[in-house]
Amino acid sequence: MVIGESLKFAASSWLFVRALVKVAIGLYNDHETKKPTVSLKGIGLDKDGKMPDELPSIIDIKKALPKRCFEPKIPTSMYYALKDAVLIVITYVVAVQLMQVQSTVFQAVTMLLYWAVQGTLFTAVFVIGHDCGHHSFSDSHLLNDVVGTVYHGFLLCPFYMWKLSHKRHHQFTNNLEKDEVFYPVRKSAAGAGGKTMPGFGLGVGWFGYLVQGYTPRNVCHFTLTSSLFNGHAFGCVASLASVATMSCFLYSYIQMNGILAFLGYYFVPLFIFASYCVIITFLHHTEMTVPWMADENWDFVRGQLCSIDRDYGIVHSMIHNIGTHQMHHMFPKVPHYRLEEATTNFRKAYPHLVKSCTEPIVQSFLRMFCVYEKQCIIDDDCKLYYYTE
Repeated sequence: MVIGESLKFAASSWLFVRALVKVAIGLYNDHETKKPTVSLKGIGLDKDGKMPDELPSIIDIKKALPKRCFEPKIPTSMYYALKDAVLIVITYVVAVQLMQVQSTVFQAVTMLLYWAVQGTLFTAVFVIGHDCGHHSFSDSHLLNDVVGTVYHGFLLCPFYMWKLSHKRHHQFTNNLEKDEVFYPVRKSAAGAGGKTMPGFGLGVGWFGYLVQGYTPRNVCHFTLTSSLFNGHAFGCVASLASVATMSCFLYSYIQMNGILAFLGYYFVPLFIFASYCVIITFLHHTEMTVPWMADENWDFVRGQLCSIDRDYGIVHSMIHNIGTHQMHHMFPKVPHYRLEEATTNFRKAYPHLVKSCTEPIVQSFLRMFCVYEKQCIIDDDCKLYYYTE
């Protein structure tokens, strides 16, 4: 495959963009310290938008949503799953053909566009597997586990282990003692005060999380040693087997096509998908008026309402409406193709509980990462914590 010089050119462009992100964080941080306070664009994000003391029950909120929002349809779910798989194959085949054009600039532009599109499609595939983990893909646990294992295996993510740790995240959202990732850390906790890579290292942060979890509640998703995985040996082993199978396929691909083809056509899109995961997970639970609560101050409804809806622009529907996060967290069994409808009905019934940020995603990520980096270490006796400007 003719990708040598063009891949080097495109890779240099990517490294340049990565360096710009690091510089942008520093410049944004300096800018934020000098500019006057302004309100964010969105709903429920100003100082008056803090969580009220009295909240409806989960039953009351559920009554506001149409019954069909809780009814996954196998044909519809399979349509989206197969559509994403077909689009990934088509995108790959088209890119390979376009790379035959004997122009370094054309090839470089092709590769950059391929990375953007394929990385987004990889993210869409992950969201399909994510739905399987919540059983919002179908009412069949077997079908959910099979599709999830295959789709996450393609992305080198052990489905069943991630499903179990992600379930814990949903059970204890914004609980200082029990949430899974990006929670403020108490001063006395092991590893508190450690250095954070700029932007969490983007995709590096995702793979780091899979390997060792988030300090100090470390969980390795590639072994069966965590108590989270007790009683789930078969599903966990099957997930590891899917990752091993994909790894063998990639090894064969490298043997046939070379390391540059592997890097260009698979690894970089995988890294972009992993960067999506970091940004999505961080932004949907981190904002100024979103509280983190000690266990005694926390309850399920309050925790789920700490999620924030965000708009991913032209890729919002492409990544299956994962930006409509409040209703996804409140009711994980709502299929992704019903999340917009559920969100509309929730906002009509409970407008005072809506948290939605329309600030551009990159701007939000830079802003909140700078805040997080300065304020993520909290006192040992803290019961309720808000980030401040």
